[in-house]
Amino acid sequence: MGDNTSKPITLRTLQRFTAHGDRFACLTAYDATTARHLERAGIPLLLVGDTAAEMVLGLQGTIHAPLELLLMLTAAVKRGAPKTFVMGDMPFMSYQCDEAEGIRNAGRFLTEGTADAVKIEVDGTFTGLVSQMTRAGIPVCAHIGSRPQRAKHDGGYIAAGRTKSEAARIVEDAIRLEDAGACLLLIEATPAEVSEEIVRRTSVPVIGCGAGPACHGQIVVTQDIFGLTEWQPAFAKPVADIASAIQAAAIRWKTMVTAADLGEHPYTMADESQNAT
Repeated sequence: MGDNTSKPITLRTLQRFTAHGDRFACLTAYDATTARHLERAGIPLLLVGDTAAEMVLGLQGTIHAPLELLLMLTAAVKRGAPKTFVMGDMPFMSYQCDEAEGIRNAGRFLTEGTADAVKIEVDGTFTGLVSQMTRAGIPVCAHIGSRPQRAKHDGGYIAAGRTKSEAARIVEDAIRLEDAGACLLLIEATPAEVSEEIVRRTSVPVIGCGAGPACHGQIVVTQDIFGLTEWQPAFAKPVADIASAIQAAAIRWKTMVTAADLGEHPYTMADESQNAT
């Protein structure tokens, strides 16, 4: 994918990637313009993450992402990248309180947000919700391992599955959630051995976020690898220094303005005599 004649990326496309052993790249996106360029670069999957709370709104933590904002951003990303598989991230308290409310909110991501799937941070106790969403026709990506929406409960962002018992529980969660109907799994911040076992014991596409190379797909926050954030997780080291390019362009514009060096003005007065009757 990378040109306007390519076919849309669907869940079946991701499943074929997995069956053929083809790795696929994933990134976050929060606006139509960025999404358009990421689609042109051939990125097959974009996540409209609740990290928008931090990247877009400047808030401390993903739990502050408003549902209505994420719905609007998801629709914007899909408009910018219509052929890309776009996944909407269900924010904190949009699905945890009540299954019926969670299903309705997930449905809004598909209808209002035009998403191709929703992502929810869960463990094995959420199999009922995943099953009900699947029954309603909602493609679900189950996010397991480290779950940022639980950061306050856990005392901060921490890696998961670092003991044998915890690793075994995460693997069991993955199996249970696939059995419940999850069509994608996302594993965050675990030792490589955990994702290796999950890939071995499940059949759906597995996306890693700092979970090791065994995963079929890999996702990071776009701003992290573009060098736009003040701090990046160890698994998302910058591959570009776009921050410097933005600052240099802004300095150049400031210099042009202060020097009144804006080039030839594009607008002139109309010749009223030509319009006379």
